[in-house]
Amino acid sequence: MTTHPAPIVVGYDGSPGSRSALRWATAEAVRTAAPLRITEAFELVVITRPSPGHVVPLEAVRSARQKELDAVAEGFRLQHPDLVVETSLIGGPASKALIDTAAEARLVVIGSRGLGGWSGLLAGSVAVQVTTHAQSPVVVVPSELRLRTSEEPTVVVGVDGSKASAKAIEFAFEQADALQARVVAVHAWTSPFLTYDDAASMLQFDEAKVNEESRLLVSESVAGAAAEHPDVQWTTELVSGSAAPALIRRSETADLLVVGSRGRGGFTGLLLGSVGQSVLHHTHCPTAIVR
Repeated sequence: MTTHPAPIVVGYDGSPGSRSALRWATAEAVRTAAPLRITEAFELVVITRPSPGHVVPLEAVRSARQKELDAVAEGFRLQHPDLVVETSLIGGPASKALIDTAAEARLVVIGSRGLGGWSGLLAGSVAVQVTTHAQSPVVVVPSELRLRTSEEPTVVVGVDGSKASAKAIEFAFEQADALQARVVAVHAWTSPFLTYDDAASMLQFDEAKVNEESRLLVSESVAGAAAEHPDVQWTTELVSGSAAPALIRRSETADLLVVGSRGRGGFTGLLLGSVGQSVLHHTHCPTAIVR
């Protein structure tokens, strides 16, 4: 029995954000020889007030949207003759469409801003639903994706020793191998405890020991992926302070930022709390959320 490779699914609605996502997804599909599936959510909006003039039948609207989607796909087929490009126009909410397609996808790619079904992606419930419930990794691409001038591509991954972090590390090394990039493993730590001496608040811990333990945690976490991808060079970056600012800062010189969907320590509550929101709102490069 012939097995078909899992597709890279990209959410598309014609907005600048979705076009950036489509370009990123296409490059990824070409690199990995995976089919590219361009997906659009088609949701009927009911207006209760009277509307003068001719009312276009729903099927005609759907047909027009499908024609536009097919034209976009054909353009990418012409650019990449060996790339398998599919289209999918799905009725219903955008979040459900993406979550459902993620079940059979290698990867889901979405823009940081969109129109229609993808509107307010990072500010509303759609982003939380997709990044939390999609079974595949989800890559969020900034609307204004800048081209880096660095000669050495870089993939940055957040490391905290959790299971989700382990999945993120595997994904980061796979991407780095395909991109011929290096990996920077970032671990953020904070003061382990606060004690009081003579009524004065003083930090009582050995910073050198904390750094040593943190470096060991990163080394042990990365060991498996590094062994599977021996050609990928990687370095450790330890940061004292909050995880979000460290990751956002590092994304300024990265080609891809990878984080786990759940974590502990510096990455606790990544998708549900302020850290995840900060990273997704302020990252300067495509960001992958891995479950």
